[in-house]
Order: sequence, then structure tokens, then C-alpha cells
Amino acid sequence: MSFQAYLDNIEKKTGKTPEEFIAIAREKRFDDPSVKAGVIVDWLKQDYDLGRGHAMALVHVIKNGPEISEKHVGSDGVHRDESTTLRLDGIANR
Repeated sequence: MSFQAYLDNIEKKTGKTPEEFIAIAREKRFDDPSVKAGVIVDWLKQDYDLGRGHAMALVHVIKNGPEISEKHVGSDGVHRDESTTLRLDGIANR
């Protein structure tokens, strides 16, 4: 599953876009560099019933924004993404 597909599946399950999760995380100050990924994963599991993989996808965008590594861009594997920039504004905006 591509990184973008993880984010899209989270939106389908929760009704929240990645941008909305980022805003909530900022309110909770989870975007602070001192906050460990496990704290965010626990929050997402408890409040939104997300598994570790999906939660870690959100941890990345909360901590690092929409840019991802070129590692899977342009490959032909199942984890392939089309771009190094993720869409965080929601499925309806594409």
C-alpha cells in the first residue's frame, strides 16, 4: 500500500483529512519535536481506533509535513507513490 493510500484509508475510516489530524495534533502540542511517536500512536489508537501502520503514517505528516522520500516514487511495487509530496487536503479535493 502506498503512503498516500494509507492516508486515504485513514480518511475513509475516520472522516478526517490528514490536515485535520495535523491541526488536532498541534492543539495537543504533539508536533513538538520532544513528543515521541508512541504518544501519538497511543492517541490515534485510543481516539480513532487506528492500527500502528496507519498511525505511523500520520506521525510522519504531523512531524515532517507532506514530503516523503523518493524511495518508492516511480517504482512498480505495491508501495509505490506517484510523488514525493503527499496530498493532505482530503480525497474530495483531488
